Amino acid sequence: MEKFLLLALFGISMAHLEGVTVVYLRRALGIIDSESNKESLKNISKQYIFIEKTREAATILMLVILALLVGETWLDKMVVFLWTFAFWDLFYYLSLYLLIKWPSNFTTTDVLFLIPRPWIAPVWVPIGISSITIIIIAILLLTSIL
Repeated sequence: MEKFLLLALFGISMAHLEGVTVVYLRRALGIIDSESNKESLKNISKQYIFIEKTREAATILMLVILALLVGETWLDKMVVFLWTFAFWDLFYYLSLYLLIKWPSNFTTTDVLFLIPRPWIAPVWVPIGISSITIIIIAILLLTSIL
C-alpha cells in the first residue's frame, strides 16, 4: 500500500511540474490563459509541435520506466503505470486550474495528446477516465486482489 501512496505522490508531483511547464509554454507562445489548446494548435509552428511531441513521449517513457522498475510482475507493472498515469493526468488539470484558472469548466476542449496525431476531447474525458482508474485500482488494492 505504501508503494502506491508514493507512486500517487510521484504522479501528482510530475503533474505539477508538467502544469508549470505548460503555463510557461503557453506564455512563451502567446497563448492567453482562457484560450482552448485546440484553437491555439492552429497557430503553433510544426517545429514546436514536434518539440511538444518529444516532451509527451518523454513523459510516457518516464512512466513506463517507473513501472518497469517498481512493478514486480507484468500485471503489477501495468497497474503501476495506470495508477501513476491516472494521478499525473488528473492532477495536471488541477495544477493548470490552480495556476491559471484553466480549464474554465469540464466541457473545455483540450488537446490531450499529439502522438501520433492530436487527440481532442473535453477535459471531463481524461478527468473521468483517470478518476475511474484510481477508484478501481484503489478498490482492488483494498480488497487485496492486487
